[in-house]
Amino acid sequence: MIGYVTLGVSDMEKAKQFYSDLLGDMGAKLLLDMGRIAFIGKDLSTPMLAVCTPFNGEPNNPGNGNMLALQPGSKEAVDSYYKKAIELGATCDGEPGQRIPNQFYGAYVRDPDGNKLAFFQFG
Repeated sequence: MIGYVTLGVSDMEKAKQFYSDLLGDMGAKLLLDMGRIAFIGKDLSTPMLAVCTPFNGEPNNPGNGNMLALQPGSKEAVDSYYKKAIELGATCDGEPGQRIPNQFYGAYVRDPDGNKLAFFQFG
């Protein structure tokens, strides 16, 4: 159902590198680069992440309440991706931990442009 999610960024080269490095272990790579927008994912027929400079030329602004949630496959992987994001320049927006007992484990970061990301595992 989801084709791609777009995040506005201020520095395309930095954003492409950040997300390619962060999501590479999930099999994602830069698939299509069209200048002001680039698509990162496993292939063009599965859901992708797009980073772009805003079409209207105005500065990017992270949306209040907007978040991209990624499910890496285990609680240990949540911890690993959180740590990797921080090492790549993200900032903490909620350390890894159990959020809902026996149901939801998650960690939260802000990418270098302030976009909120979650890494999570149900169960």
